[in-house]
Amino acid sequence: MKSDADKTGKTPGTGAMDIRVGTSGYSFEDWRGPFYPERIDKGKMLDHYVQYFRTVEINSTYYRIPHPAVMANIVRKAPRGFDFMVKVPQSFTHRRTDLEEDLGPYRDALEPMMESGKLAGLLAQFPYSFKFSRDELDYLSICREALSPHRLFVEFRHEGWVNREMYDRLKAEGIGYVCVDEPQLRGLLRPDCFATTDTAYVRLHGRNAEQWWDGGPLRYDYSYSQEELREWKQKIEKLRAKISAAYVFFNNCHLGQAAGNALDFTRLLGE
Repeated sequence: MKSDADKTGKTPGTGAMDIRVGTSGYSFEDWRGPFYPERIDKGKMLDHYVQYFRTVEINSTYYRIPHPAVMANIVRKAPRGFDFMVKVPQSFTHRRTDLEEDLGPYRDALEPMMESGKLAGLLAQFPYSFKFSRDELDYLSICREALSPHRLFVEFRHEGWVNREMYDRLKAEGIGYVCVDEPQLRGLLRPDCFATTDTAYVRLHGRNAEQWWDGGPLRYDYSYSQEELREWKQKIEKLRAKISAAYVFFNNCHLGQAAGNALDFTRLLGE
């Protein structure tokens, strides 16, 4: 497996940092108008997306493992220099019972991206009910081993995970920590920014506190202000001496707000 420095061509501590900005998914009907042309063919959405961004999260793999031919078609649409983060199936993060059943098909689905060199890593998004304990820490090691040699990044929702033991274990095993921005409700994580590998990973979910627990899709109905985006730019910049790359994904996907904020953030990075 290539190291982060091998992949990015940059080495931590040199001041050089590749920051890639994208969205959590791209194939949304309510992005017609706000981001995509109204009459765009659904099969042409990625062709449009790659004109603006260099990375994207594939979230559909959480719900259903696609045939490798589907992933191969996605890869063909991506230009050189574009890469993908792919979410692991819910059997790994939510059910946590039938890993072996899904592991083979999931590995097969990843093969076209891996062969193309466009697979940046895997995202395991654990639910709020997945709370810190020694047993759960050990479970992360099981996931890392099962998904090796792919780079694994883990996202937690419960604040109990943010502690020294978690940090040391993830760093020792080369598992990436996912920083999150979400409403500041009791039990949720604070918008801290740190990395356990030489690649930082940030997911911005929006701050819609009223809809967070019961709002369904409206949970992600939020648009970040320029001031809020600048705060994240500053947080990531502070990691420059420690990391070689950073991935920033916007998951406030309602009505195309993720794409709009991702473009805003990209412009901010260029200032």
